[in-house]
Amino acid sequence: MDLTKIKQPNFLKHLTKKELEDLAYEIRQFLINKLSVTGGHLGANLGVVELTLALHKHFNSPTDKLIFDVGHQSYIHKILTGRTEQFDTLRQYNGLCGFPKMSESKHDVWETGHSSTSLSAAMGGMAIARDMQGLDYAVVPIIGDGALTGGMALEALNHIGHEKKNMTVILNDNEMSIAGNVGALHKALGRMRSAGKYNRMKDEIEVLMKRIPAVGGKIAQTAERVKDSMKYFMVPGMLFEEFGFTYFGPVDGHDFKALEENLQYASKTEGPVLVHVITQKGKGYQPAETDQKDKWHGVGPYKIDSGEKIKPVDDKPAWSQVVSDTLEKIAEKNEKLAVITPAMVLGSKLDKFQEHFPKRLFDVGIAEQHATTMAAGLATQGMKPFLAIYSTFLQRAYDQMVHDVCRQNLNVAFGIDRAGLVGADGETHQGVFDIAFLRHLPNMVLMMPKDENECQHMVNTAIEYEDGPIALRFPRGNGLGVEMDSTLKNIPIGKWEVLTTGKDAVILTFGTTIEMAMAASIQLAKKGMSIEVINARFLKPLDEEMLHGVMKRNIPILTIEESVLQGGFGSSILEFAEENQYHPTIKRMGIPDRFIEHGSVQQLLEEIHLTKEQVIEELTNMLQMDNNKQKRA
Repeated sequence: MDLTKIKQPNFLKHLTKKELEDLAYEIRQFLINKLSVTGGHLGANLGVVELTLALHKHFNSPTDKLIFDVGHQSYIHKILTGRTEQFDTLRQYNGLCGFPKMSESKHDVWETGHSSTSLSAAMGGMAIARDMQGLDYAVVPIIGDGALTGGMALEALNHIGHEKKNMTVILNDNEMSIAGNVGALHKALGRMRSAGKYNRMKDEIEVLMKRIPAVGGKIAQTAERVKDSMKYFMVPGMLFEEFGFTYFGPVDGHDFKALEENLQYASKTEGPVLVHVITQKGKGYQPAETDQKDKWHGVGPYKIDSGEKIKPVDDKPAWSQVVSDTLEKIAEKNEKLAVITPAMVLGSKLDKFQEHFPKRLFDVGIAEQHATTMAAGLATQGMKPFLAIYSTFLQRAYDQMVHDVCRQNLNVAFGIDRAGLVGADGETHQGVFDIAFLRHLPNMVLMMPKDENECQHMVNTAIEYEDGPIALRFPRGNGLGVEMDSTLKNIPIGKWEVLTTGKDAVILTFGTTIEMAMAASIQLAKKGMSIEVINARFLKPLDEEMLHGVMKRNIPILTIEESVLQGGFGSSILEFAEENQYHPTIKRMGIPDRFIEHGSVQQLLEEIHLTKEQVIEELTNMLQMDNNKQKRA
């Protein structure tokens, strides 16, 4: 079948089992070929080909609402809804989004990127709205076993079971999230997988019980109790039925007959239903099928025949590797160091730390709120917790940051990974808000290094800091390849450094934007303009001593940050000037007040005019205005 000719999924209703199997094979080959060039979330999508085909065959999208949790496993859904021709642009600038996107298709009824949101959206946004309006359509959230560990998902399960709304929840159980799942819920699902076909056996018991003569009321009551007790005997805990769901499964997620049979049962059942589907992540591509460390969750380009990753030659260390290596070095001497991660052992490159210190690394699953308060609890007992967490996921733990960490002024260190623009994952993952939502919290220290050598010293500074919470933010990707000091040291809290002196204007910047500031300074020097560049590595507290000196010179100040302008670093400079009655010309450059979509980091920087050329233009204009002001004076 020519996949590019697929415009709507309703053609699936007329396909035979053999035709569906052939189509599943074609889709897998298409994904393996296309993602070998563009990269993307290969493993998760290869695992849900049959499941997605079965869902679109049974239900009527977009009337029926298919809601993909996280959304990285929605590629087959995109193929079936007319977007095959766009796969050459997957996750590229102005191209096909790697997650559901309402602006792309009417079949995308809920946008995702973060996990554990589908059940709440299905309950409130879809099922309740349907019933309040007297409408008739199916609501079908598809959630993975990893996402189910998120507290928000469990909150929604509790509410759905209470309200008894008609809904078919698909639990896509591949025993993995981004890496191997952890926790008691994961173990409970494991017992369910091994328990066999519970519903078939329950039905057989019901048939047997009905054959018992109804002599008086006691025998019937006893039979009912025996029947009900079978679920506890067959599936330990029966978690979902206790939540108020009718449970079907486990179902082979690669067997079209079994999938259709159970979806039919589910559609005929009143109230909330959970269909437990077992899938194999990476199915159909041997390197991904045998992947035990889940390196095929999200991949860059690769060689199809061998699975070898095609990476640009870069011997510079990854920022997250620098952080992890430094933690390992510190852990050898500091027995109180404990590292916490919310399901990001591999993403934050903590696998080596975990191997060397298995009892001092805690992977709590997709549970950012729990991770943050757990770190706070550790700090109350004299331990030194280091929470390694992506900037975009730290957003989910904001109340815990405020209430449990900062309010109690606890010695928790945060390693904020992927700070700044992240590129291909797009607007749901850009790490551009953390400065704005952390800077105003009392007791918080916030810093960002200019290179990997300064980064290792900041990690050491964070671990040795004993006056409250401290956060180190660092970008995605690789460092600059600078020489690394052999001995770790502390950086004085709140102290900046002058990278190059100048008399005409000052650039205040930090982290990834230092490079463009230095390049602009060099180019402007050729035009006779002397620009000072300051590494404002502490975003809170500010280096007030240095700032007083800069402000008193009354020369133009340009702030540059790869983060949102509203409430960001530049805002703190304006606040300082206002509080101290300084009146220099201050201009801010950063992320505008909108969500930034996917593309390479360089393309996105150009789109928002955060480039060396724009820095040169801004400074040139500022100096011209300043000269005119002086002439008028």
